[in-house]
Amino acid sequence: MNFNELDRRLRVFETAHDHCALPGLYLVARLDGYSFTRLTRECRHFAAPFDERFRDWMTATVRHLMDCGFRIVYGYTQSDEISLLFHPDEDAFGRKLRKWLSILAGEASACFTLNLGEVACFDCRVSQLPRLEWVVDYFRWRGEDAYRNALNGHCYWLLRRMGQDTWAATRSLLGLSVAEKNERLFQHGINFNELPAWQKRGIGAYWETVAKPGLDPRSGQATTAIRRRLTVDLELPRGAAYDTLIRSLLSPKAAEGGREG
Repeated sequence: MNFNELDRRLRVFETAHDHCALPGLYLVARLDGYSFTRLTRECRHFAAPFDERFRDWMTATVRHLMDCGFRIVYGYTQSDEISLLFHPDEDAFGRKLRKWLSILAGEASACFTLNLGEVACFDCRVSQLPRLEWVVDYFRWRGEDAYRNALNGHCYWLLRRMGQDTWAATRSLLGLSVAEKNERLFQHGINFNELPAWQKRGIGAYWETVAKPGLDPRSGQATTAIRRRLTVDLELPRGAAYDTLIRSLLSPKAAEGGREG
């Protein structure tokens, strides 16, 4: 049997279940670290509940993903997860989801592995959102998750440092309200409101247009060149200001995701 016949007969098994994102929908990819609890507590001993090395490697992975060939207008990371908001007109690979999922997961895994010096793996999924308000809600949802994780993490590790084991520390926090958890931390010298913003709200990355002074080599006159710069924000705005930021990144006048200038 020749190659063409084999190709015709067998390729369909790869493509029969291809799904493409519909046009006109907003697309957000979310990547999660696979088995990162084992990675961070057993293979590498990171500071708990937050480690600046881990934060910087997650941020570096976001930066890499935003410049790996897709038009991405916003990247967000908290804990061991990354969310990527695509330009509304992004149509790479005909919007085939299997291509997006495999490439993004592979790029994230490779980048983090190189920084960590040990094999790390991410999975990936894509949300297809029909309205801009749902995009705003998505990032508010992940921000609320970051806040909850930070509060629970600081409480849990406080109890662990006080001598409680995993089971006891987890059980001690069951049923406590946000106010009660804040009070427990405060009683032990931790003011949750004064902790770094990146721990409580996560980290954002987005493209900005900047003017760079230059010199025309032909005329010798001063010129201004417009360049694109990826900004990493460790102090994301809160509430309505954050909603406005997300909307602005999808406005017609917003800079399109691209490569750093």
